[in-house]
Amino acid sequence: MSIHHELNLALLPEAAYERHGDHDALVYDGQVHRFGELQERAARIGGALSRLGIRPGDRVVVLMANRPEVSVAYNAIWRSGAVVTPVMFLVTPGELAHILTDSGARAIITASGLLATVAAAAADAPDLQHLLLVDELPEEAAAGLPGTLTVSTFTDLEAADADADATGIVTRGNEELAALLYTGGTTGRAKGVMLSHRNLHTCSLAAYQAGEEPGLTDTINRTLVPLPLSHAYGLIVTLAGWQAPKPQLAVLQRWFDPAEWLTLAHEHRIQRTTLVPSMIQMLLGQPLENADLSELRLVNSGGAPLPYETRLAWQERLPHSRILEGYGLTESGSVVSATRPGHIRPDSVGRPLPGYAVEIRDDTDRALPAGSDGEICVRSAGVMSGYWHAPTLTARTLRDGWLYTGDIGHLDTDGFLYIVDRKKDLILRGGFNIFPRDIEDTLITHPSVAQAGVVGRPDPRLGEEVVAFVALHPGCRTDPAELIAYARDHLAAHKYPREIRVIDRLPLTSVGKLDRKALRAYAEQDRAPQDGSAVQQPAEGS
Repeated sequence: MSIHHELNLALLPEAAYERHGDHDALVYDGQVHRFGELQERAARIGGALSRLGIRPGDRVVVLMANRPEVSVAYNAIWRSGAVVTPVMFLVTPGELAHILTDSGARAIITASGLLATVAAAAADAPDLQHLLLVDELPEEAAAGLPGTLTVSTFTDLEAADADADATGIVTRGNEELAALLYTGGTTGRAKGVMLSHRNLHTCSLAAYQAGEEPGLTDTINRTLVPLPLSHAYGLIVTLAGWQAPKPQLAVLQRWFDPAEWLTLAHEHRIQRTTLVPSMIQMLLGQPLENADLSELRLVNSGGAPLPYETRLAWQERLPHSRILEGYGLTESGSVVSATRPGHIRPDSVGRPLPGYAVEIRDDTDRALPAGSDGEICVRSAGVMSGYWHAPTLTARTLRDGWLYTGDIGHLDTDGFLYIVDRKKDLILRGGFNIFPRDIEDTLITHPSVAQAGVVGRPDPRLGEEVVAFVALHPGCRTDPAELIAYARDHLAAHKYPREIRVIDRLPLTSVGKLDRKALRAYAEQDRAPQDGSAVQQPAEGS
């Protein structure tokens, strides 16, 4: 093994270690992990993967809730030349079986709390040969695993490789596959997004550069990370930390909990954090003023549009911090644009990142002028190389070097990007195009409404009818008739929802986005979400 290529992602932590030396790099569950320790573990596991027969280009699934071993696993997989295939631990056995089979994964790295899911899925995954556990194998769980699987623990693999060459990295070319990220499957079966070493190197460097704060004298950046590292956004946060010229200390939450977030931010004097809008809304329900958040400067928000009312409420309570909105999708390496410190424009998701070009196009592929809404198209070395085993879909999505995102938005005359909505979420009511976000942003201005989700329901006369679901602030009361009247007073006649349902909480996906697929099912079946429909909580041991 040798080091030959500058864009190999395994070289990023190596270079970071050379720049900064050993330092406190990660805090998890009250324990501090040094950068050198994490590097050494990755080198040993990487060597062990190669000895197990994992070859360059092989896919290795990583299925865990947040913990230090997630980044160790990513680094180890890249060191061995294999392909990181991250999967949210909340998947069902059927969803995992699809990913294992579609990717042809030869190994899976997971935790003992998820063995029941793995066992059920592995039976339908003929290419899967190796199971690596980051903790110990319970005796009762071993009996349920397919006999074709070789089971190893990190403890045993690291002990066996104690004398491994810590700099051994398999050479990989710029365009070789580095990660295979499966989309959430909200519109069908999950699709594998192919991202090369060049793709991920480009987008992670751009993400770091966009967040730089000139003139700061801090010797280390302290960031609180509640996002799942198995999501594209969390993966880029990890890689961007390795790109940084300053040492990074990441305080990692196993799973987002607003009360714990507040405690950790206070205890570790957090300077910045990465959130999605639903997390920001939950934090606004916490006693923020009771904690010392004086060093919190920047809140990076992405994954979904941030309602103006939410931003305003945050700034009123924490005026010294700034929310920086960004935009991206898995196919673009999770990033496209970002708001820079000192360059905040309300409702905008910032300007395109370095190395990213954005055009707004109509349905005939004509580029539109500033201020005109159309499909957001992106060109960059950070854009995916295509969808795994889906050449027709790839050809529709990647055209003449441009990624057609399926998102609707516009650019202003200064190049700031504004997101209107998802093209697929567009509601066609009586010949009118209606964007759900317009209605949602209006509903949350009602003093009783905390969150809103809007979908279209098939209607024999109008094509689709607008249905809204709302969750109220604690202690507030209102009824659907009042909310419909409020919407009618604030929206055009063709837009306002004729049906509004008040529910305890909106269903969210595993990464905290509004789950419109679930809402459409509730709307069509004339039923509301039941308790537990929001983001699931992780099982113990996962």
